[in-house]
Amino acid sequence: MDLVDLGSLSGEQYAELVGDEEDPWGAASLGLDWRPKDRHVGVCDDDGKLVAAAGLVLAQVRFGEEQPIAVVGIGGVIVAAPHRGRGLGRQVISAVLRRAEDMGPNVAMLFCLPALVELYRRHGFAEVQGPVLVDQPSGVLEMGGAMWRPLKDDATFAPGTVRLHGLPF
Repeated sequence: MDLVDLGSLSGEQYAELVGDEEDPWGAASLGLDWRPKDRHVGVCDDDGKLVAAAGLVLAQVRFGEEQPIAVVGIGGVIVAAPHRGRGLGRQVISAVLRRAEDMGPNVAMLFCLPALVELYRRHGFAEVQGPVLVDQPSGVLEMGGAMWRPLKDDATFAPGTVRLHGLPF
């Protein structure tokens, strides 16, 4: 298995990862629009087929009335169904975090379903304490499942309302 750095995923790469699953993230019922990621880290099998990936994107968040700060948004973490249970998720999350550390912001942020909270805790993420507001085409809404992780030693994530400018990732 090889780690690869990618830009946006092509339709073919996306299809390799999703296969015939209708809702691989289990989030279709939320009815949300998601921000495209412009950078990905992937894992390819020995035949060069993409079998796992995670995306990164720079975003702006505001804590209360503070000035917005940059964060690295992580999303679209997926392991193709036939390859699950082999540790590829941990591998791609660790790799994407190493890339995030070099992108500049002090903090990484993601959104996940309750069943995945423990997975991300093992990678140093903590649940955001306080409401998180995100943009959607219909307006601003409060979204659960937000987690954050320091990327630099002195990074903090202020308590209270967090306002993500743009779509969730």
